[in-house]
Amino acid sequence: MSNSNFCGRTRREFLWQSGAGFAGTALSGMLQCDRFGLSQVHAAGITGHQNPLAPKDPHFAPKAKNVIFLFMYGGPSHIDTFDYKPAMKGRDNQTIEVKTFGRGGHKNQGRIVEPRWDFHQYGQCGKWVSDLFPHLATCVDDIAFLHSMTADSPIHGSAMLMMNSGKITSGSPCLGSWVNYGLGSVNENLPGFVVMLDPSGGPISGAKNWSSGYMPATYQGTILRSKGSPIIDLNTPAGTTRAMQRELLDTLKDLNTEHAATRSDNSELAARINSYELAFKMQQHAPEAVDFSQETEETQRMYGIDKPRTQDFGRRCLLARRLVERGVRFIQLYSGGSHNDANWDAHSDMEKNHNFHAGNTDQPIAALLKDLKQRGMLKDTLVIWGGEFGRQPTAEYAMGTGRDHNAYGFTMWMAGGGVKGGVSVGTTDELGSAAVESPMHVKRLHATVLHQMGLDPNGLSYYFGGLDQKLVGVEHVEPIKEII
Repeated sequence: MSNSNFCGRTRREFLWQSGAGFAGTALSGMLQCDRFGLSQVHAAGITGHQNPLAPKDPHFAPKAKNVIFLFMYGGPSHIDTFDYKPAMKGRDNQTIEVKTFGRGGHKNQGRIVEPRWDFHQYGQCGKWVSDLFPHLATCVDDIAFLHSMTADSPIHGSAMLMMNSGKITSGSPCLGSWVNYGLGSVNENLPGFVVMLDPSGGPISGAKNWSSGYMPATYQGTILRSKGSPIIDLNTPAGTTRAMQRELLDTLKDLNTEHAATRSDNSELAARINSYELAFKMQQHAPEAVDFSQETEETQRMYGIDKPRTQDFGRRCLLARRLVERGVRFIQLYSGGSHNDANWDAHSDMEKNHNFHAGNTDQPIAALLKDLKQRGMLKDTLVIWGGEFGRQPTAEYAMGTGRDHNAYGFTMWMAGGGVKGGVSVGTTDELGSAAVESPMHVKRLHATVLHQMGLDPNGLSYYFGGLDQKLVGVEHVEPIKEII
């Protein structure tokens, strides 16, 4: 490389402006290799620089290779969707004794809100599903329903952190970070952990929900958009070309090789090179991933991309399938953003809220499951559906049909990735106010995901703060074996 400036810039200016454009991608490598980050690597018995996203062997033969987490932000009502409660029929507005705990605090009685949708049986398993999900109802024989989930908080911020990171406080790595830490990535051109947000905005707590916490920033989630520029701030700085960037990367590599013998530790420079290399490759390959011109019109119609109502979530579901095909380990899609009725948080009008959000997502989700299955990919792809908690059987206010938050018992489901289809595990009481049979804490969901990916949930750890930190905590946690 000559000593001349690039379009009037010095090399230092070029590095700075390119680094700023690459944003967190380049920064992640730098942060990983500061002295604190290196101490964590060395404490784990690893010396010298290694690509943190290099593929790693699982602890045992995995059933799944990728995860798609469909996050229904705000808390969908289990008793209005998949947890059929015929005992509530004809009891609308009755005042009953029932213990609840939500945004409105602890209560001992409430006014019943009867489910506003009819339920019908579907599939060979005869699963009862609400009329909110006519498309998804046709997939029940591939789905395992978890009807007795429990969490530690009925408040959005802390409940979302628990669902994503296993703790109600911030600062811990998310599930996607743990998966990539344990297994690495098989695609050197795209992030290993991708997050796609709702057009209305991100969820409460923001980026904490896809943070890598005390792990290197390499493992954090990358926001990907389904149209336009796929990754924010990844465009090449004005006045520079890919040839210039390639020349710079080659020079840095030459410098690294030249000084490797004389440097006692050249890992920092190597890590920076890896980060710039990834950003360089992402500029080329991320746009290709969101290019649906390779998809047939039939496929796009199946996902609902031809209809304004389902277009956005349909595009994101189709992109999730394309990312799985390209080896991205963990993909999270958010339905609902911002706050109040912009998500599933139905405090006042249950019918209006759930009709809107279910109508936006039902067809795309069913299409995702069917598309993965017909391509032979569902067996290797673990799909998760759910929110941070459920909703109460009683009204929150004196008037209206809204329900408050419920962390005592709610429904999630999983499909593919070695999970049994057509099964239901656990129950809530006759009103759906709390789990009564086989209560399953969020930690067991996390343990199941890691197990299906070939990782021992009680053995996968990261050394930090003098302790071997684990996603599932210090106590032994069993995967949900009934669905495996």
